[in-house]
Amino acid sequence: MSRKTKKADREIAAAEIAALPAPVEEAPAPSIVTVSERGEAAFVVEDAEAGRRLDQVLAGRLPDISRTRLKALILEGVVTLNGRTVDDPGRKTATGDAIALQVPEARPAEPEPEAIPLDVVFEDEHLLVLEKPAGLVVHPAAGHETGTLVNALIAHCGDSLSGVGGVKRPGIVHRLDKDTTGLLVVAKHDKAHKGLAAQFADHGRTGPLERAYRAVVWGVPMMRHGTIDAALDRSTKHRDRMAVVSGERGREAITHYEVEETFKDAAGAPVAALVTCRLETGRTHQIRVHMAHLGHPLIGDATYATGFRTKAVKLGEAARAAVERFPRQALHAAVLGFEHPVTTEEMSFESDLPEDLMHLIETLRV
Repeated sequence: MSRKTKKADREIAAAEIAALPAPVEEAPAPSIVTVSERGEAAFVVEDAEAGRRLDQVLAGRLPDISRTRLKALILEGVVTLNGRTVDDPGRKTATGDAIALQVPEARPAEPEPEAIPLDVVFEDEHLLVLEKPAGLVVHPAAGHETGTLVNALIAHCGDSLSGVGGVKRPGIVHRLDKDTTGLLVVAKHDKAHKGLAAQFADHGRTGPLERAYRAVVWGVPMMRHGTIDAALDRSTKHRDRMAVVSGERGREAITHYEVEETFKDAAGAPVAALVTCRLETGRTHQIRVHMAHLGHPLIGDATYATGFRTKAVKLGEAARAAVERFPRQALHAAVLGFEHPVTTEEMSFESDLPEDLMHLIETLRV
């Protein structure tokens, strides 16, 4: 090939390249807006945000405030669009719209602070992890207006609670039943609450969230490990209970279990087992209902193990006495892992069995 031909080819190629449309540059993501010390924030809607809902735009610009809280602020009339108050969270925005808001100071929490001792495992300015004892209700409710974990946390955290949802209260993202012991994580402000809530909503399917419980159950499952995939909903017969229902009616609930140890009765036949349960979802009473559905309810569970106390007569005298005296469901939240919602560090905690549950197990071993 001659030099002239090569030169002509290069010129043709250069002309073809020049004729191509210029690559479209992606617009930079809208900048994060910081709320001032006086609670003020303002910004102008950019092209990438045009046509989106007002609450969506605010959530993108103010990631430290939950979308639920932002929606409430709009409804409260503290957000302006082009100088006019707007109270519709679904209002569509346009390029160049000027948005401003005034975030009010967090209101004092309604529950009263109470000096209830807490067993804190970890704490920083964003969250804390604690060991919940048996008998402590998490949230104030009818019949339990005081003496709850929330009352204790308000007293313990004091001014470090900067407001979850606009109220100076701890952000509870998961709960343990009154008589279940073990690890619980609590947020101190909206950003931590939002980050933790997203992880629990995802159930650890795409992130590091891990929850494992240890339980002592009646009988021994036929399979040493397995998965219980059974939807749950409120029982139609007993409104204080949950029940396994059809998938169309209930909420998805998945529990993975593994038998750690078996216990025998006086005749040497298996009568109970220590089981580890790992949650893929987190529904009310999930482990208690699932294990009962499998035919192996938790020892001490007065709600879902009715009729199983008669099995205690097969035990030796000491074990029978220990089971009959055990005052609660034999369930303990032993492992809790998650990504720190602010530092992104992977956190992992393990909890030893409480004294009463350990005594029950040791007695069953004998």
